[in-house]
Amino acid sequence: MRLSADLKSFETRIGHVFGRSELLIRAVTHSSIGTATRPDNQRLEFLGDRVLGLVMAEAMLAQDREASEGQLAPRFNALVRKETCAEVAREIGLGDVLKLGRSEMLTGGRRKETLLGDAMEALIAAVYLDAGFEKAKAFVLKLWGDRVYQAESRIHNPKSALQEKTQGLGLGLPIYTEVGRSGPDHQPMFTVEVRLDNGMTARAKAAGKRAAEAAAAEALLAQMEKEE
Repeated sequence: MRLSADLKSFETRIGHVFGRSELLIRAVTHSSIGTATRPDNQRLEFLGDRVLGLVMAEAMLAQDREASEGQLAPRFNALVRKETCAEVAREIGLGDVLKLGRSEMLTGGRRKETLLGDAMEALIAAVYLDAGFEKAKAFVLKLWGDRVYQAESRIHNPKSALQEKTQGLGLGLPIYTEVGRSGPDHQPMFTVEVRLDNGMTARAKAAGKRAAEAAAAEALLAQMEKEE
């Protein structure tokens, strides 16, 4: 299967030329455009999440031979969470080569954190299936870079803390919704609401959407702590 010019350029950018080009095509194909003859990246995402987890677990154990499981767990979560995967995806320009349906394109799918994080996991799986675990490990460690050694400083994240808390309580994943935007185009203010399955909500406003989401998560965490 022949690759388009943008995907060939992407291969050069990430430092891996696929022997099975169909794996790369599948990794960048979102479910909004996937068909029976053109599989999407959901199954690869499932596999890539596990490959990433093993790579990070090995790297962390090698990097800190004295840390306890309790110390390693939050560092691990900081390295494999969707926000970190999306961050790496942005650095390599993965959003630019994603194959999306019209609705996703019109709603800014190339910039969506969850979509980018999922695609990053799918790409990891594609490298793993194409070249084996050692190549995938080297690929991940190269892209994650110093994050492995800076995991401690990445731990405090209100969104991750809220997600872990709600999952532990059986409340599912928090849902973030942009409910307002104000100010000039060059300096917008975002209002975001976070909602749980049990009906609890919190809102916050900030100069960036991600900052507003984090602030809303912080507010909801504080609200939950008061009710405990």
